[in-house]
Formats: sequence, C-alpha cells, structure tokens
Amino acid sequence: MLGEMHDILHEFPNLEETIKNLHESDPQFASLMDQHDALDTEIRNLEELNQPIDDLEMEELKKRRALMKDQIYQYLRDNK
Repeated sequence: MLGEMHDILHEFPNLEETIKNLHESDPQFASLMDQHDALDTEIRNLEELNQPIDDLEMEELKKRRALMKDQIYQYLRDNK
C-alpha cells in the first residue's frame, strides 16, 4: 500500500517502551533503527511523490528495509 508507515514504532507498537529504552541506551540499536526509519521515509517519499525509479531498484530498497526490520526484531527479542 502506497504511503504506508513502516517505521519501527509503527511496526512493533507492543514493544514501544523497549524500543525507546534501547534507542536511548544502545548506540548500535539507535543507529540501526535510525537507518531503517530513514530508508522507510525515502521509500514512502518515492512512492508518494511518484519519483522516477526503476521497479527493480524499488524492490531492492524494500528488501533492504525488510532485512533491517528483521535485524531490529531479533535485537528486540534478545533484549526484552
């Protein structure tokens, strides 16, 4: 769905407190989360503004976002 929010707080609302605590206390987690959310913003902007981008390139951006989300989820599971 175009323009849908995929930032980490929207993806894992039940883990909001853990996410906020880790973002404040763990620079590695904060960096990964910030990179993910910046990529999500880039993807949404490309979709909403109908910017010229190759379908394959968009697919690669979305795959990278999904991989980062998986890494973040594993990090959250390990630090609950």
